[in-house]
Amino acid sequence: MNTDRQQQPGHGGCYFDGHDVHLESRPGGDADDHADGPSDGCATASRLAAGDLDARRLTDHALQRTQHSRAAWVFITVTAERAEAEAEASQARYATGRPLGPLDGVPVAVKDNYDAAGAITTAGSRICAARPPARSDAAVVQQLSAAGAVLTGKTNLSEFAFSGLGVNPHYGTPANPSSSPGRPLVPGGSSSGSAVAVALGIVPIAIGTDTSGSVRIPASFCGVIGYKASENRYSNDGMIPLAPTLDCHGVFATSMRDITVTDRLLAQPSAAQVPATGPLRLVVPVGELVTDCAPGIQRRFAQVLDVLADQGVHVEERHLPALDQAQSLMDQHGTIVAAEAHQRYGDVLRCAQRDRIDPGVLRRLTEHARRQPRVELVHQAMHPLRRQLQAELGDGNAVLVCPAVRHLAPPLEPLLADEHTYDLTNGRTLRTTMLLSYLGMPGVTLPIGTPTTGNIGFLASAPAHHDTRLLAAATFLETTLRRTDRPFPGGG
Repeated sequence: MNTDRQQQPGHGGCYFDGHDVHLESRPGGDADDHADGPSDGCATASRLAAGDLDARRLTDHALQRTQHSRAAWVFITVTAERAEAEAEASQARYATGRPLGPLDGVPVAVKDNYDAAGAITTAGSRICAARPPARSDAAVVQQLSAAGAVLTGKTNLSEFAFSGLGVNPHYGTPANPSSSPGRPLVPGGSSSGSAVAVALGIVPIAIGTDTSGSVRIPASFCGVIGYKASENRYSNDGMIPLAPTLDCHGVFATSMRDITVTDRLLAQPSAAQVPATGPLRLVVPVGELVTDCAPGIQRRFAQVLDVLADQGVHVEERHLPALDQAQSLMDQHGTIVAAEAHQRYGDVLRCAQRDRIDPGVLRRLTEHARRQPRVELVHQAMHPLRRQLQAELGDGNAVLVCPAVRHLAPPLEPLLADEHTYDLTNGRTLRTTMLLSYLGMPGVTLPIGTPTTGNIGFLASAPAHHDTRLLAAATFLETTLRRTDRPFPGGG
């Protein structure tokens, strides 16, 4: 069924405390939430295999949480009948000791620009909602189902996946779980619902897409882990595109082991596997990726680097000219994302359905048509700049690190009240991740915020198609941060 929800403010967030990941103020606030289903998907599967959990009961709890007021507008479609059938089948497999894989019986969610058989794929748009239901699953959905995962529903997103804020005037805007009562913060976009679903503990794993930040940004704002894969690492079949040159897939979770397990299930056989070859080096880029961040974010990022250095991680600052050249090129000539989004959706500017489009999306499409930038120059320089950046980073052990977003999640209402503020904030929100997407870099956002600082994302990125090495590095960073003696982060 398609469900339109009324927006409600939420609470909570996901923080490392030096030992584990905790989800605060989960939907319903039940004392037995953790007993009924741990937030980590691998732990959930282990408990299912041990008989400590029942897949049917686990799924029932996930479906109940989708209806809670704090989950308002997180899902566009709740696939209850499918979820119940998949959970029943999973429970039968566990009863005979034959689970399909490490996520058998684990509830998951996917962004509503992926097809799921029998459900309408809206892409967050009223126009797309007029389409007939999908006849088959997208490749990513099919692979999750084949591994025994239980699809609970399809999550909300910015219309056409074309915004970094996660605002949707048609299906509502999911409240960032770290919002205070009566003051909702934006969840980040475009994969807003997927990030919030994981942050609220509705599902331990959710899938999104990321063209210029749509996984890394909401992961940062909502305090969860977000992984943006390299281009073509996962199959695009059954996914509605935004800008095919840069469209990528991504995973939200609360642990790197969940990210890694999901990646192994979804990566195509042809995906590059570049292993680590030596000790990890973290490269902090000199320039605006750090210096243009809000002071509180700069301080927290520096503190994290100090913690890592104290634990023996090599950290160095370096000027990377390819970053400056790529940003200058896009500032002067426009972005591939805007050009390809206009190519796909620009017709709405001239059609009768123009009034049914999100005004923020409409303004971005209109601005591209007005400027008529020379994006072909940006296209021509893309692969040479990617090679240049890889050379500047040096050997295969280097990972670029910076804050994922330059500011904290902003309050929603002031953005809705002023178009100019909305557009400036959207552009600033996307600026770091859009640059790294153009340079082809896969990335993992790790939450480093505390209850005092708010949610902040620590973004680790690697050269194009070095995903295997990046995931190993991010796992090492997660482990290192968790074992540190000082409370980190969120320990007070």
